Amino acid sequence: MRTSRKFTHALLALFALFVMSSFAMAADPGLNYPPQSESSDQKAGSLLVYNFYTSGATSGNAQNTRINITNTSTSSAAFVHLYFVGETCSIADSFICLTATQTASFLASDVDPGISGYIVAVAVDGVNGCPFAFNWLIGDEYVKLTTGHAANLGAEAFSALYAGVLPGCDANSTTATLNFNGLFGGYNLVPAALAGSNVPSRADGNDTIVILNRIGGNLGIGASTLGSLFGIFYDDAENSLSFTFSGSCQFRSTFSNAFPRLTPRFETFIPAGRSGWFKVFQQTGTVGILGAMINFNANATAAANAFNGGHNLHKLTLTTSSYVVPVFPASC
Repeated sequence: MRTSRKFTHALLALFALFVMSSFAMAADPGLNYPPQSESSDQKAGSLLVYNFYTSGATSGNAQNTRINITNTSTSSAAFVHLYFVGETCSIADSFICLTATQTASFLASDVDPGISGYIVAVAVDGVNGCPFAFNWLIGDEYVKLTTGHAANLGAEAFSALYAGVLPGCDANSTTATLNFNGLFGGYNLVPAALAGSNVPSRADGNDTIVILNRIGGNLGIGASTLGSLFGIFYDDAENSLSFTFSGSCQFRSTFSNAFPRLTPRFETFIPAGRSGWFKVFQQTGTVGILGAMINFNANATAAANAFNGGHNLHKLTLTTSSYVVPVFPASC
C-alpha cells in the first residue's frame, strides 16, 4: 500500500508539472519560470500580495500608495478580485479586469482613503468568480509616508498549481479555500520565518520601519492575526539578543528603543557606525507571514553612507496556510 501511494503521488506530481508547463507556454525566449518555484516578488503568479498600502485620510499628497498590476499574457484577459486588508483586520474588496498585456495603476487614496494595510489580488474566472489558475500576473507599488519614508515594493507572487478553475469551486459555491501547500490543487507555500539583512544605526540618522503581515484567514469576514511572534536581533559583531511581540493582521513599527524590546536597548546595541540584522517567526512554525522594511535618512543627499528606500523581507523557511475567499461574479 505504501509503495502504491508513493507511485500515485509521483504520478500526480508529474501530471501537475505537465499541466503547468502546458498552461504557461511562454511567447518569450528562454525556459518557462517554473510555477513550483516558491513565492517571490520577481515572478508572475495567480495571487499577488502587496505588503503595504496607505494614504492620508483627507489628502493623498504627502502619504499615498500607487498600486500597479499587469497582465503579461499575450492572449487572455484577467479577472482579479482585490482584497484590502486593513491593519485592524477589516476587509474591503473590489474587482479589476485587464485585457491581454494590459497594465493598470490606481491610488490608494482613490479607493480606500485613510486606511493602512496590505492587499491580496486573486485571479478568478470571468463567470462565477471562482479562483482561477492564471500565472501571468505581476505587480508592484510605490508608497510614501508623511515621515519621509518611501519605497518601491514588488508584489509577492504565488503560482496556482492547477489548471483552470480551482478544483471544487463551481456555480453553487459561495466560498473557496486557497491552500498554500505546494501541492497540485493549491498554491506555493508561504514563508514562516523572515529576515531583514541590514538595519542601520538610528544614531546615524536612520529611521527604519518594519512591516509584517499574517497570510491566512477568511477574506470574507476577517483575516487571521499574527499573534505572538519571536525574533532574534544580531549586531555586526555576531552578538545576538531575542525579543517577543504580538500583532494584529498587520504589524508596523520603527526600530528604536521602544521596539524591539532588547536588553540593552536597540540604540545601545546598534550604536553609531554599526548595523545589525534580524529574523522573526512564530515559534510553532505554522504561521505564514510576509513583510517589508523601509528606511529614511534625512542626510541621504549630504552623506555618502546615508540612503533611503525599502524592500520586501527575505524568506528563510516555509510553511502551509490558507485563505478562505468569497465567491461571486466579477463586476467588470
